[in-house]
Amino acid sequence: MNTKNSQVRLDFPPVQAPETSPDETGFRGTVAIRTQGCKLNQADSDTLARRFIAAGYRLVQSPAKADVFVLNSCTVTATADSKARQALRAASRANPDALIVATGCYAERSKDELAQVEGVSLVMGNTEKDELPSMVTSLLEQKGNRPDNLLPILDHSTQLEGVGTTRLATDIRRNRAMVKIQEGCDQVCAYCIVPKVRGRERSIPPELLVEQINQRAADGCLEVVLTGTQLGTYGFDLPGMTLTGLLERILAETTVPRIRVSSLQPQEITPQLLELWQDARLCRHFHVPLQSGSNRILEQMRRRYTTGLFAEKVGLVRRSVSGCCVTADLIAGFPGETETEFQESLSFARSMEFSDMHIFPYSPRPGTSAVYLSGDVPQPVKKERTAQLLAMAKEGFASFRNQQLGKTVPVLWESSAKHEGGTKWRGLTGNYIRVHTSSRDDLGNTITPARLEDLSEDEVRVEII
Repeated sequence: MNTKNSQVRLDFPPVQAPETSPDETGFRGTVAIRTQGCKLNQADSDTLARRFIAAGYRLVQSPAKADVFVLNSCTVTATADSKARQALRAASRANPDALIVATGCYAERSKDELAQVEGVSLVMGNTEKDELPSMVTSLLEQKGNRPDNLLPILDHSTQLEGVGTTRLATDIRRNRAMVKIQEGCDQVCAYCIVPKVRGRERSIPPELLVEQINQRAADGCLEVVLTGTQLGTYGFDLPGMTLTGLLERILAETTVPRIRVSSLQPQEITPQLLELWQDARLCRHFHVPLQSGSNRILEQMRRRYTTGLFAEKVGLVRRSVSGCCVTADLIAGFPGETETEFQESLSFARSMEFSDMHIFPYSPRPGTSAVYLSGDVPQPVKKERTAQLLAMAKEGFASFRNQQLGKTVPVLWESSAKHEGGTKWRGLTGNYIRVHTSSRDDLGNTITPARLEDLSEDEVRVEII
């Protein structure tokens, strides 16, 4: 439950080091990669890590032990910007001799701003990520581990061609892999900076995605999460291809046990798409961004649906996919939102009975049209509305999980920690319930049936069957 932080997740765990190091004869140095923001950023970081490994670098988890520190940043809110600057300064303090690199969406939006952060040596936006390992290598060769008075800020005006087409020679060991299926967004919602920092929509060819998923499965991944900026429009630029067609190919041409679709807009959900969830390999988890439960505010946001359409599509999902988890995003305090409209939004969201929600207090983003709207909501009011939404979301979170108690479901076991009497394992169900159990067996990266027993805080205790 995202109640501890009302923003998107701002700091994923560090990209894990591979089981083996690169050949020492071609060893160039160590690199630590941190990821902020969304699952798409996480997928980009995994790709970047593999490219660094292929270039002769070894991954480490601690910035203090890294020759190169890379921050893959988020810029969806002002808080995300602040967290990025903090992370860069902290890495520089931990290792003053390291080459500090800023990339990602914040770097794409405001290279000059990040260039002023103490310790930063290189700033590269999203459109230059593919070149980052070679640029880092060049800087290290020319100037050593810390370039003196040298801060390249690349600024390419062209979009990447063939995004995601490079086959990755080395993989990152994990049990869930993020696979990017498309890049960019043409929706241009009033509040959203993403189209500015991710560019126009473009799809990755299905044959390349099938190859990548099969590679992840061969490397031991038991779940792939299909990520992107606008998944539902996948294939608009590929003749005869749609998201439904892509999923059909993935189901037919891969063997990975679990496939998760990270997000769908309500207007993109169709009966034909949902029919595919008859295959148990597709995870019963649907993230459907709402943003507001007021039709006037949705229109001001330039969202392409009404609350009526949203409710219709969520109902279709629940009728078509039994036991599914439906999660959503909601923005509090959008410009011009009256108290009446906020109460409409709160009431509508409650009626949807979401299994979890991400709550965002509205944050003005330079370069978006919403910054020019009148009726700014005072910060104290915005804070109070956020608190009310979080309280409502917490109720829905507990209600959904309590409804699932007693059921037996497959669990993918992701991590463990030693404790008295054995090992505490943590895992994830297909319908996105975080669970834990105690076991002396090695459950790591396995899928086992488990019965949901009781809810404690943010997790459900299970018994392995």
